[in-house]
Amino acid sequence: MTEPPYRRIVADIRRRISSGELRPGDRVPSTRQIAIRWGVAPATATKVLATLRQEGLVHAAPRVGTIVAASAPGVPSPVLETGERELSQDRIVRVAIELADAEGLDALSMRAIAARLGASTMSIYRYVASKEDLVLLMADAAFGEVPPATTPADGWREPVTDAVRTLWTLHRRHPWLAHLSPLSRPLLLPRLLGHGERILAALVGAGLEPVRALDLEIQLYSYVQGLAVNIEREAHALATTGLTDEEWLRRQGSAMGAIVASGEYPAYARLFSSFGPAGYDLDLDHLFEQGLALLLDGMTPLMERTSQ
Repeated sequence: MTEPPYRRIVADIRRRISSGELRPGDRVPSTRQIAIRWGVAPATATKVLATLRQEGLVHAAPRVGTIVAASAPGVPSPVLETGERELSQDRIVRVAIELADAEGLDALSMRAIAARLGASTMSIYRYVASKEDLVLLMADAAFGEVPPATTPADGWREPVTDAVRTLWTLHRRHPWLAHLSPLSRPLLLPRLLGHGERILAALVGAGLEPVRALDLEIQLYSYVQGLAVNIEREAHALATTGLTDEEWLRRQGSAMGAIVASGEYPAYARLFSSFGPAGYDLDLDHLFEQGLALLLDGMTPLMERTSQ
């Protein structure tokens, strides 16, 4: 039986990593480069990188691409070099968070975590019952990195603003948090509930009825979650295409030109023409602050009527 093309490419890159030709931190070929160099379809190239990630050989680095992992099999592990060999649930959770931050939840597996720790896959299960349990431990730890403020605040807007900004900071730091659970199945994690508690306490304390307060708390969390989803998608797009956002946009020049020339979309035509050579800089942090201000401004009349 003929060996699938992706396996031959994986074997070649694996050999280059084991021999030291590709060292930890070095970029490996992107999907586009693999497709061109080996003459395969983009889907096959994507499968190559996915297989290398599953084996713990590479990981995606935001705005860099796919690079050789420091703890790849056959490469000395920084953890083992320091003599820090003992496993613990905290260490496993910490390494799992690092992996998810770099490559997303799709790349998270007990095997990949074990490879980074220089341990056997089965040894991980002595501390964590399942991948699902591990993800919950990761999320609780991540939400606890910036605890909610405990100092008293005047009015409802300040504590709500502070809590929502904290949630955005944590989603910015750990983009995979936005992909964990739908709103209909809330995560009952102590450290996440702490942030929600600050929002609810401020709204109910201002006189809002509990059900309406919960409605607004859910809408605010959904706003953070919905915007944060794009952070990991951006990193995934970079890892799979090898193109930065700027490079991708430059490739859309002809399509944008066609929209302007068609005359069918005058608003877009005026918009594209107004950008000039610098183009449009999509800044998620700016969009977050702008959207948060609009949400809170929209809530203000309701809160004022409640307090009367």
